[in-house]
Parts: sequence; structure tokens; C-alpha cells
Amino acid sequence: TASDSTNNSDVALVIPLFGVESKNKCLDGWFSSYNGGGMNGTSKMMDFLEEPLPGVGTYEDFNTIDWVREKSRDRDRHREITSRSKESTWALIHSVSDAFSGWLLMLLIGLLAGSLAGLIDISAHWMTDLKEGVCLAGFWFNHEHCCWKSNITFTDRDKCPEWKSWSQLMIGHGEGAFAYILNYFMYVIWALLFSLLAVLLVKGFAPYACGSGIPEIKTILSGFIIRGYLGKWTLIIKTITLVLAVSSGLSLGKEGPLVHVACCCGNILCHLFTKYRKNEAKRREVLSAAAAAGVSVAFGAPIGGVLFSLEEVSYYFPLKTLWRSFFAALVAAFTLRSINPFGNSRLVLFYVEFHMPWHLLELIPFILLGIFGGLWGAFFIRSNIAWCRRRKTTKLGKYPVLEVFVVTAITAILAFPNEYTRMSTSELISELFNDCGILDSSKLCEYVNDFNSTKGDDLPDRAAGQGVYTAMWQLALALIMKVFITIFTFGMKVPSGLFIPSMLAFYHHDWVIFSGWCSQGADCITPGLYAMVGAAACLGGVTRMTVSLVVIMFELTGGLEYIVPLMAAAMTSKWVADAIGREGIYDAHIRLNGYPFLEAKEEFSHKTLAMDVMRPRRNDPPLTVITQDSMTVEDVEAIINETTYSGYPVVVSRESQRLVGFVLRRDLIISIENARKKQDGIVSTSIIYFTDHSPPLPPSSPSMLKLRSILDLSPFTVTDQTPMEIVVDIFRKLGLRQCLVTHNGKLLGIITKKDVLKHIAQLANQDPDSILFN
Repeated sequence: TASDSTNNSDVALVIPLFGVESKNKCLDGWFSSYNGGGMNGTSKMMDFLEEPLPGVGTYEDFNTIDWVREKSRDRDRHREITSRSKESTWALIHSVSDAFSGWLLMLLIGLLAGSLAGLIDISAHWMTDLKEGVCLAGFWFNHEHCCWKSNITFTDRDKCPEWKSWSQLMIGHGEGAFAYILNYFMYVIWALLFSLLAVLLVKGFAPYACGSGIPEIKTILSGFIIRGYLGKWTLIIKTITLVLAVSSGLSLGKEGPLVHVACCCGNILCHLFTKYRKNEAKRREVLSAAAAAGVSVAFGAPIGGVLFSLEEVSYYFPLKTLWRSFFAALVAAFTLRSINPFGNSRLVLFYVEFHMPWHLLELIPFILLGIFGGLWGAFFIRSNIAWCRRRKTTKLGKYPVLEVFVVTAITAILAFPNEYTRMSTSELISELFNDCGILDSSKLCEYVNDFNSTKGDDLPDRAAGQGVYTAMWQLALALIMKVFITIFTFGMKVPSGLFIPSMLAFYHHDWVIFSGWCSQGADCITPGLYAMVGAAACLGGVTRMTVSLVVIMFELTGGLEYIVPLMAAAMTSKWVADAIGREGIYDAHIRLNGYPFLEAKEEFSHKTLAMDVMRPRRNDPPLTVITQDSMTVEDVEAIINETTYSGYPVVVSRESQRLVGFVLRRDLIISIENARKKQDGIVSTSIIYFTDHSPPLPPSSPSMLKLRSILDLSPFTVTDQTPMEIVVDIFRKLGLRQCLVTHNGKLLGIITKKDVLKHIAQLANQDPDSILFN
């Protein structure tokens, strides 16, 4: 699959960065040490595979990596470089550059992720405003930038002469029923155009660019390989279509897809460094840091990004990755701040600052918000998964373009009459989070102004005007619409995040009921705080995040004093949602898609043994094995062609079934093909042997093929009486692909990661055959 490896950036290419000679010097040590040739790598193997072959040790698509093997390989590579660094100055420079390469890679990921996030923010802001009108001073200006140079009063800041609505451009005026209908029509047409363009680009160029990407990234970080999911085409199309999808007004956010975009950047940049290009486990450490950078630019929350990566997406997160994630998130946030996409010197549109103290009694409404958030989260997950399952199992899934067209049309038609659904989601959150000032033109701030009052700027005491009550029922309608439309939007074939719609699900509170607590004329209740806590509760209910969520919200608002309300709401929403259903939205989508993801958070409490799960079962044909020195090339090729297994146990003989090691199918195929081309005398009747010394054969027999270097001499084994809870723990903590089962030293069977997942599904009364890559 040479063509695949050049097209997809997710392929572990084996290309020397420091020249062929140094590559072989660096890497021939691991073959000896990993395969039992002595820990110091001094013993040389005298077979033709003395130098590693291109492709040996890599993985096929939709396979799980062997974490133990990858880590061992990296340790040996590092040991080799360290020992050589004492020999010459060039080797010392090589050693220093190798140690520094991780930090350089983090710098590049932060710069690229921050730049792309800035580009996405600016483009989405402009295209969202394009649905309502155009700037005459320059069509590339959005509404806000267009009016910056205009000499108008603060109250008329939205009515500057340079900005024209579509009705003003076409019929010369913006008042009256016909102008309203024309603006309505143009709004719907632009929304449909953007969403159709997005879905057609995804369908035509990068099918992996749809959805939020976080369930797949969790699966990839757990060791699964999905070629092309983090490739260059996915990155290009995801960046373009994310702007289009957000601008179309669909009920989705750009925050989840920004994590996918950052991980694509990380994966592509890994190819500049040999250390990360050739080692799948090292690459996953980089992707964990890239996910942190993605959240950092999505919310302007670098520390929250690191905690999100640790709590929500990463499978293996050593201390070194924590520091590097922190650095990548810092660089990404700094880059985005330098671009300043919103012109407010903030990283997000809805940054707010509250400094009002909260009252102890307010914990009651905060906990109620947490309960509401948990209920909404559980309801959303159940409804969305039911709809996505229906999409998968019915004809609906065959018409993604039509589905996007219909959902966009319904969203646009319902959104335009209500100003709170017409504006972009980020703007809406910004309006709801912010407190009212005297100069605010929002309906939410339309209080009765009594300027004859002795206390001139006493805002809390003013009576609510008509605009506040209008805003209240418009917000209630917006809430209902967003709740239901998001269920159908998340999971369509366009890039769609979930953070922002979830944050929208609760944003106003009848704060008049608290008026008895406050002294006359004092600032008392912060309505924006309730919006913020409600948003955190709903987001926590949907994703089951806790620590990272509280830190993200704290970084968004800059209010240290609100950590306790946020913690109370986030924890309550998680408890309530967990009581109804254990899975968050990402885990639910992983299960729906059948990804082989072994959840580390769930306990295995059943009393089964390894012999109950291993294959072959009682009535199955015997286990397919390869003997160590008695099978021909033809025999081995026949086994490879007749089976689809990823690897085969190697035994002393079929009679004894004593285990020698484990060999991967891909390595066997590459080695045999290479030997036929390059080694003289290798024919179908040549004997393959995996021992140190060749077996005694008659002089007339053809040349033998030694493949000891591709044999794993230390495969993980358990006995048939090992409890499954220990086996599951081993698979989780060591990231195994397979585990061999023995009895008194004899090979009995094999347990793969898929067998473990099927067994867990069976015990949970689910369909075990759903654990496949669908």
C-alpha cells in the first residue's frame, strides 16, 4: 500500500531523517534487545533481516498498536543514541537535537493550531453577518468592523450607513413587510448555500471531516489506527467546512472540531521528526498535547485544555506529556491572542468579568441548575443516540446531503423571526453572560430609567421595562428550539461541536425572587453568573467533565470567587446524569460506532476466567500456530491466505504446543516477499525457522529462511485460570493487542482486545457483534 502511505498523513512511514547509515545504527539495537538478544544490543543476528525492513513493525489500518512493543522500541532507540553521544561531536549534536525535538514540535503545533483557530474565528464571524447584509466600505468587513469608522452615536451603533441589509441593497429601504420577507429569504438562502457546500466538500473530499471528532480521537489515543483520520485532506476540509457549518446558523459549536483540527496539525507535523514518525506510542503523546492546544484556542483556556486532555481524551498521559501539553496550549493561546480575531483583546467572543460576591443561600439555585443540567444532559444523550442509531440503520443514512438540507432549512426558517436564534451562538452567549450597563441597547437591559433619582447609576433598583419581558419569552422559545434542533444536528455529515449548544441550554433566571436578601440599592444578584453556572451544568451533564469544565469556565470569566458555585453545579449535574445513564456523549458515540475502546473508568465486576473468553472455544477448530523450525514458506503463505488474523503464536511443535513467541502477520508477509526478491535460493519449499541455529537438513534441500528478528520472544501470557478482571486490567494498563493463554506452559488459546470488548458487551446484555469498526 505504497500509495496509501504517501496520501495519508496518519501512516507510519519509514523514511530515514539522518541518512540510511545512521538510521540503521540507531535502530538495529532494538531488534536484538527486544527479541532477546541481550539488553546491551551487542549480539548481532546473522540472518538477512539484520537491518530492519521498511514496513516491519508498522500496523495495518483499523488495527490496535502494541504499546509494550512501541515503548520498548523507543527505550532501545534512546539508549542507542545516548551511548553513541560519547563517541563523537556529531553524535552529541544528534543526541541534543533528539531531546529538543519534542519541544520544537510542541511550538510548531501551538503556532499552527492558534493560526488556524484565528482564521476560523474571523471567517465564521464575517460569513455569519453576510447572511443579513454586506459592508459597502469593503465586503470583507463584518458588521462590527464595518461600523468602527462611522461617525454615529453609541445608541445607533448597529445602524451605520456603511452596512446595508439585503433589502436596502435590492429595493432601497429596510422597512415594511416586503423588506422583511426579502431579508428572511436571503437569510435562508445563504444558510442553505453554506451548509450544502460544507456537506458536499465533506462527502467528496474528506468523509472523516464530519462530526466533532472527539470520540474518534479518544479511540486513536487508546491505540487504534484510523488511517487518514488525522491526515492533511481531513485538516484542509475540516477547517473550510467548519467555517461554513458555523456560519450557516446550524445549532452546533466549533469547539469540538477545533480539537480535531489541532490533532491533525500534530499528526502532520510528527512527520518532520523521525522519533515521532516511526513510533505510534510517541505519536499519541503528541496528539494528547495537540488536543490540549485545541481546547486552549477554543475557549481561551490553556490550563483547562491540559486538564481536558488529561480527564476526557487521553489514554496514556505521562508527566512529560503534561508539561508538553502545557507548553503547546500556552503557545496556541498566545498565537490566537496575537491575531486578536474579535478585536476585543480576548481569545473568545463571550469573555466576561464578574466581581460581585455571591450569597451562601445562592448555592440552592446553583444546585438546582446542576440538577437541571444533569437531566438535560441525560435526555440529550438518549435522544441523540436514538436518532443517530436510526440514521445508521435506516435509509436516512444514505442521503446525508438531503438530511443537512432539511435540517438547515428548518433551523433557518425558525431562527430568523427570533433575534436570539438569528444571531450566532457565540454572540448569544456573550449577550447572556454580560451584565447590563446604562448604555446597553439589548432588550435584556431595557429597564425603566429614572434619571431624576438621587442615585444616578443605581442599576439594580430599576424596574423591568417591556423589553425585558419580551426578551424573556423570546429566550424561552430559543431554549426550546435549540434543545430539540441540536438533537438532530449533532452527528450530521458536517463538522459539528457540542460545547456551545450545550452551554446555551439554560441562561435566564427570575432573579426577582432573591430581592429579599439585598439591602436597598445594593448590587446583589449577577444574572450573568446564573447563565454561566447553568451553561457549565448543561455541558457537564452532556460530556460528564468536572475538573476541566470548572477550570475552563473560570478561565473564561476570570472570577476566582465563582469556583465554588461552578463546582457545585458541575458535580451535581454529573451525579444526576450518571444516575440516569453512565455514559457521556463521547463514550455513547464510541459505543454506537463500535470502536474498540476499552473504557478505563468502568469497573469489571464479573467472576469469569480467561478460559471462558479465549479462543478457540470448545467446539471451534484448533488454534492456528506456526512451528519454530519445520514449516516451509508455502505452508506459512497458505496459513496467511486462509486466515485473517493479525498475528500467530510460534510453538516448538504441534505435538508439544510449547510456546516460543508471537509473530505479526504484516511482518511475515513483508519479510517473505523481501526474501523472495533479495535472497538467493528462497523458494516455496524453503524451511522457515525462528531459532538461533538452523535445523539439520539434507544437503540437497533449498536455502532456509531465518526470521528470528521479527519474532516477539516475550509475548504477554496468562494462565487459563486467571480471573477476567485481572486480564481486563492488564489490557487497560498495558494497552495490549493480544494475550496468550497457557496451561502448564502449553499454549491453549488467545485473547484479543476485541474478545475482551465482546465479553464485556455480552455481560452487559448488548450485542457482542457491535464491537467492530463500522
